Amino acid sequence: MSFKKFFKSMGVTSSVFMGVFYAVAMLGIFLLGYTALPGQMDELKIAFVNDDKGKAAKQIEDQLIESLPFKTIDTDLTNKEALKSLEDNDYALVIHIPKDFSKNASKGESAQIDFTVNEASATMVASSMSSVVKEINAQLSTSFSKQTAQGVLMSMNVPEDQAKEISKQIEESYVGNYVVVNDVPDGMHNNMLPMFLTMACYVGAMIAAMQLVGSFKMFLGEAPKIRLFGYVQLSAFIIAVLGTIAALIITYLVADVDTATIWKVALQQILLYMVAFNFCAMFTFLVGEAGMILNIPVLLAQTIANGATMPRDMMYAPFEVMSYITPMYHSVQSYFAIFFGSTDPVPHIWGLAAVGAGALVINLLIVTFLHRQKPLKKLAEDTKEITA
Repeated sequence: MSFKKFFKSMGVTSSVFMGVFYAVAMLGIFLLGYTALPGQMDELKIAFVNDDKGKAAKQIEDQLIESLPFKTIDTDLTNKEALKSLEDNDYALVIHIPKDFSKNASKGESAQIDFTVNEASATMVASSMSSVVKEINAQLSTSFSKQTAQGVLMSMNVPEDQAKEISKQIEESYVGNYVVVNDVPDGMHNNMLPMFLTMACYVGAMIAAMQLVGSFKMFLGEAPKIRLFGYVQLSAFIIAVLGTIAALIITYLVADVDTATIWKVALQQILLYMVAFNFCAMFTFLVGEAGMILNIPVLLAQTIANGATMPRDMMYAPFEVMSYITPMYHSVQSYFAIFFGSTDPVPHIWGLAAVGAGALVINLLIVTFLHRQKPLKKLAEDTKEITA
């Protein structure tokens, strides 16, 4: 057999196609999706709470609202309300000026502003806010030093001891307090754990969808198609349980996760597998093995739309829409809440379940109306015997 004949075989041509297709799909989707970083940072929302009605606090509020690079800066809420919304990742940063700020500043005492971020959120948010706060603190520290120095220069013939004390006052007149809520343990593996768990489960479910739907079609002549559909779902559930056990053993050994949390994660991981399986199976039930050509771009797009790297506020519109109707976003956000956050994961779990229910209904409709039932072998054999 010649190489030409071998190269034209179905397996080789399929491999060539998938090699080119995967490269184009991955680079096209990733490069486009990640151009939102950091260009879309101004889409993030922050809260500015000023509890001090003094002149100094008002000047700082006006200065920061004018200079901060964000389109949405909410000021009509209390610090408690702002921090609650921060926990739910509705805000990327909360800036709080305490009520005694102007009083302390006028006396040359330590005047503090709180900058609070939520680390149990997209990695881009935490890192960006850290940089923003550092820049703000540098500007305010310089401004306060100059203002305090003006007061000092008004005094003449200051003794050496007093001069040292005043110098210390100038250095410590402003304090930027950087506060972290829902602190994530050190290590990139901890920060990316919600995404890694979700990705591992999803990819396994995608491959299983292709294989189990293939088995469904193979046995169409040996059992009614609705019964076979039930067998497919039961098989997927068994795989979900086994895959979850394997995934969580590794998670427990490698990441900073306690036993109580593992049990909570186990239930969601099984749910995620079933949702991802039915979501991927839609394309396979619809067009067969060629459904993988549709599943791969959808998978790649979800790596951007899952909220692990950037929040919805920063996503381009197609990725934002995808975050609502695909499994990964709901799963990743729920894992952030379970592992690191104090917010409630239940809304995200309900979102995940809704995607799964929709996919299951679509699969049932495809099986019912688009897949023809082959003559059952046993029935055909009985008919043949009666005729004979």
